[in-house]
Amino acid sequence: MADTQTAGAERAIPDASGKRPRSVRVVLLALMIAMMLAMLDNMIVGTAMPTIVGDLGGLEHLSWVVTAYTLATAASTPVWGKVGDMFGRKGAFLSSIVIFLIGSALSGAAQNMGQLIGFRAVQGLGAGGLMVGVMAIIGDLIPPRERGKYQGMMAAVMALAMIGGPLVGGTITDNWGWRWAFYINLPLGVVALALVTAVLHLPKKRSKAGIDYLGVALLTVGITSIVLVTTWGGTQYPWSSARIVGLIVLGVVALAGFVFWQTRAAEPVLPLHIFRSRNFTLMAVIGFVTGFVMFGAVLFLPLYQQSVQGASATNSGLLLLPLLGAMLVTSMVAGRVTTGTGKYKVFPIAGGVLMIVGLYLLSRMDVETTRLTSGVYMAVLGAGMGCLMQITMLVAQNSVEMKDIGVASSSATLFRTLGSSFGVAVMGALFNSRVKDVMAERIGARGTQFLGRSTQLDAAGLKRLPAVAREAYQHAVSAGTHSAFLLGSVIAVVVLVAAFFVKEVPLRGGPQKDAPADSADAAPVPLVEAV
Repeated sequence: MADTQTAGAERAIPDASGKRPRSVRVVLLALMIAMMLAMLDNMIVGTAMPTIVGDLGGLEHLSWVVTAYTLATAASTPVWGKVGDMFGRKGAFLSSIVIFLIGSALSGAAQNMGQLIGFRAVQGLGAGGLMVGVMAIIGDLIPPRERGKYQGMMAAVMALAMIGGPLVGGTITDNWGWRWAFYINLPLGVVALALVTAVLHLPKKRSKAGIDYLGVALLTVGITSIVLVTTWGGTQYPWSSARIVGLIVLGVVALAGFVFWQTRAAEPVLPLHIFRSRNFTLMAVIGFVTGFVMFGAVLFLPLYQQSVQGASATNSGLLLLPLLGAMLVTSMVAGRVTTGTGKYKVFPIAGGVLMIVGLYLLSRMDVETTRLTSGVYMAVLGAGMGCLMQITMLVAQNSVEMKDIGVASSSATLFRTLGSSFGVAVMGALFNSRVKDVMAERIGARGTQFLGRSTQLDAAGLKRLPAVAREAYQHAVSAGTHSAFLLGSVIAVVVLVAAFFVKEVPLRGGPQKDAPADSADAAPVPLVEAV
């Protein structure tokens, strides 16, 4: 087995110039394409949703198009990580791409809303393995000490997806039709599939142990219940309703049963021993809060700029440029510094401080705030997130043994996904409640009438409102964003507190002389470290 691992590693050994061989660079390109597929999909589909509803009907089921995808992604994420650890990363990753492409093709061919929801769930099952596969394969190919160099690349893909997604989605829908919002995944996916198949060479694995089906079932039920509670609670159903309370109880029981079973399963889907590492547990907490804050910000900032500052909805992705640009630059700097020095603790601390300050500044925006001012505030928040986005995954992977890198990657991704789900739900509920209250305070019962079914009116919808209603709505949105971001700044304090407890263990791939031999966080040096 050692020979096999060494042989796999030799394919990634740098050449005499210190550069990685062309095959590894090609693999990294394929991984970035796959990562973009996972991130770009919801951005593009979100823009196409009004057209989809107009064609297929089923407005009452609209939310399920997104919910089905999110549920399937969250529930399958830890499973993909474990499958990769047990049976080989390459096969698991290729399988996830194929399933994602099948789901994309079927979604584009859907003839009614029911079919679209079902096919989106298939697509989500594949998407759950894309991000995990990318992170885990990078973990196999590149030692943690060098991995910081590639943070900027991953941050750039994220920024490109968030900025370009709405623009690409609108262009595709207007010129080719909404079905191409799904079909566009096919050529990109085929390219990634071909490159990974031809160039990626990793040690072959075959575990004699079977898959922990009971653990998978309990975890799926628990995650599904949590996501449904955060999606439905306070919107489609009151928080005190029997359905929401029942889902909460079901989720708690399922997750408690899952934890209990993981201590007894022969091959647990989520080995609890990885949480014995203090650094890994802290990274899970930081990742959860980062997801909570980030997706809340991405949701409410374009809404504020469209509703209050009168920006065009068509360019909503570009409105996030200060946030994403600062995140990209900071992530690249953090990666270079980490690679050069092997030190990383300063970045979670700095990220926590910048995130708290940025969110607090954003909470101070009102109807008089200029785009320049809000852009500066967004840049502060983006710099904070740039210090955290990739460092959390890097430290999480460095805190476990190589055999658990897939599980570590999937767990870190899962906590960030759950954080985003909670963030959108909690901040969204607070925002909507505040908007309705301020509308009622300013124009009485007519406020609800003007809002209609949604508290989110775009610039075009605002122009159709009477002046008094438009002014009231702008003040209401300002109040709503104030409450949402103020809550975010309070939640972000958790990141700062957790960061102070991070133990700076030397990254694998660099000098290990400073690492204590009995450190719980110092994972064994892998054979693949020959990279």
